[in-house]
Amino acid sequence: MSVTSEASTSWKGSLFEGSGEIALETSNQGPFAVNWKARAEGSTSVTTPEELLAAAHSSCFSMALAHALAENGTPPTSVETTASVTFVPGKGISGSHLNVEAVVPGLSAEDFARIAAGAKDGCPVSQALTGIEITLEASLA
Repeated sequence: MSVTSEASTSWKGSLFEGSGEIALETSNQGPFAVNWKARAEGSTSVTTPEELLAAAHSSCFSMALAHALAENGTPPTSVETTASVTFVPGKGISGSHLNVEAVVPGLSAEDFARIAAGAKDGCPVSQALTGIEITLEASLA
């Protein structure tokens, strides 16, 4: 079985002066404002494609890690992941940095680091992002 998710964007105006709204159609969330200024300079009130990509990467990695830990016989109590996706105007997306902290009873830091690295490589969003550098910081809480 396959699942297809949809999002849409309505944009008005040119790249630099225009703006748009993103709707997450499948989950009926949004709209979320989007514009070039936020993308190029950052914003705390307007989203960017990179923020949405970071959301996808952090959630996918968290699921992959929880699954790998359970398969190891050490299911996590909690997993907290932040993905930081970097955009350079004129060049594009240059990387995604995953920072994860988890509570995993009975697991050594070395084993956690090994399992987290495998989850980073096996995460479907990581696999879709093979054109950029993906880095990982993993620690037990």
